[in-house]
Amino acid sequence: MTVIGITGPTGAGKTTALNALRVLGAEVIDADAVYHELLREKAELRAALAAAFGPGILDGEGQVDRRALAKAVYPDRLPELNGITHPFVVEEVGRLIEAAQRAGKPAAAIDAIALIESGLGETCDVIVSVLAPLEVRIGRIMARDGIDEGYARRRALAQQGEDFFRVHSDYVLENGEGDAPETFEAEARALFQKILPEA
Repeated sequence: MTVIGITGPTGAGKTTALNALRVLGAEVIDADAVYHELLREKAELRAALAAAFGPGILDGEGQVDRRALAKAVYPDRLPELNGITHPFVVEEVGRLIEAAQRAGKPAAAIDAIALIESGLGETCDVIVSVLAPLEVRIGRIMARDGIDEGYARRRALAQQGEDFFRVHSDYVLENGEGDAPETFEAEARALFQKILPEA
C-alpha cells in the first residue's frame, strides 16, 4: 500500500485532489479531523494541554474549549501547542494507515496542511503539494468560509509560502485561476494513477 501525503496552503484545492484519490479507492485521513477527535476522546491529551495552558482551557465537563485554547496559544505559543499535539496525531494517523492496509486499500492519503512540520511527512512514500496563486486562494477562502478579504488574507499569509511546499514535495499540482474543478480533478487523477499503477 502506498501512503501519499497531500499538503498545501488553504484554498489551493486539496479537497478536489482528495476526491480524485477517493475515486481510485484510497483511504483519506484528515489530520485536522483526527486532531479534533483526539481533543474530545483522549484524556491524556486534554491533561497535557491543561498542564501547559492552564485549567481555564477546559469547560465544565472537562472538554477543551477551543476558543479558550486559541486565546491561550495565539500569537506566541503555537510551537508549544504543536509540540504537545503532533505526537498524538502522528500516532493515531499511524493506526489509521494500518487499518487501511488491513482493509486492502491501494493507498492511504494523509490530508494535512502541517504535513512536514508535524512529522507526518516521514510516514509518507510520496508527498504531493496542491498550490494556487495567493489572490486566487484568498478569493476561494472568502467564498468557502463566508469571511471578508482582510481575514482571508491574514489566514492565507499566516501559512507557509509556496517555496516551502515545493521544496518538500515529490510532485506539485498547480490549481490556477482558470482551472475548473473538474479539469483540476482530472489532472490530479492522472497524477495519482501514475503514482498508484494498481489503483
